[in-house]
Amino acid sequence: MFFLSRLSDYIIPGLIVVVVLCGMMQKKDVYEDFIRGAKEGLPTVLKVMPTLIGLMIAVGMLRASGFMEAAGTFLGQWTEKIGFPGALVPLTFVKIFSSSAATGMLVDVYKNYGADSYISNIASIMMSSTETVFYTMSVYFMVAKVTKTRWTLMGAMLATLGGTVASVYLAGMM
Repeated sequence: MFFLSRLSDYIIPGLIVVVVLCGMMQKKDVYEDFIRGAKEGLPTVLKVMPTLIGLMIAVGMLRASGFMEAAGTFLGQWTEKIGFPGALVPLTFVKIFSSSAATGMLVDVYKNYGADSYISNIASIMMSSTETVFYTMSVYFMVAKVTKTRWTLMGAMLATLGGTVASVYLAGMM
């Protein structure tokens, strides 16, 4: 286990060194390529920024208004019956929109139930096996100029449901 924890400290720096060395071996000006890539990426960031701000504001308003907790309490009555803790309903909905807001809620789950509790295990597995559907779709489709999403939303929501169900199952096995 010690080896893996030490290895993870060196993966990113090692990857940077490998990229720079490969560029130098191909006789490329690595710094200029980096600067050019950063300049080309800046317009993409500017295009995506309004969407990101809108999503962050909407999630912040829902959390601050207490709507998420009220919805979690209401829906939790039924989710408890099928084995999904009602306390995780707000986290599940927020994760669909914002990973950073969901991470903040995950910390709250750890504080309230303990980091090694059944609910915390479900929440941890769910966070790592689901995606921020609307954020990802809005960013990728806007940058790629996709106008017809077809079945993307349905597929992404089914994948999220699958990850959520798997998290309950896997946490039950622990």
